[in-house]
Amino acid sequence: MAQSNEELIASVVRQLMKELNGGSAPAAASGDAGVSAADYPLGMKRRDLLKSPRGIPFDELTLENVESGKVIFEDFSISADVLNYQGNIAVSAGRTQIALNFARAREMTKIPDERILEMYNSLRPHRSTKDELLAIAGELQDKYGASVCAGFVKEAADVYERRKLLKGDLPSTD
Repeated sequence: MAQSNEELIASVVRQLMKELNGGSAPAAASGDAGVSAADYPLGMKRRDLLKSPRGIPFDELTLENVESGKVIFEDFSISADVLNYQGNIAVSAGRTQIALNFARAREMTKIPDERILEMYNSLRPHRSTKDELLAIAGELQDKYGASVCAGFVKEAADVYERRKLLKGDLPSTD
């Protein structure tokens, strides 16, 4: 019996979340803490789980701590663990596409901001060849373990090729 699209997406997201958690099932992952849709919004119901990328608790992200230097700009970025919690909440609520977006965002926390901007610019129409985009996908997969992001870039390379949006293709005059 064939799976529905929603069941297939949910299966892929569960597998992806397992891979992102180092091969362990999501419930056993350090960034999971058994969260579900009942824990949403985390800022009200599970503040104890919210920490900055450097591990500063959410309740310590105060103006006083900024002024004292205890917290820095980086502490106001979302952490991979919080994105994992949000993804698990989305899966629990049956929102598989949102869970996939959180998985992609979680992967991106491993990539330096400067490199993300370079990749973003490379993804603009007529900026890269297909080989250049596939090299970016390879880098995402091999260097950063960002399989969801790599898949998006591979898909973009194929779409750009079909739509003549690669470097060297002439823009359509239709």
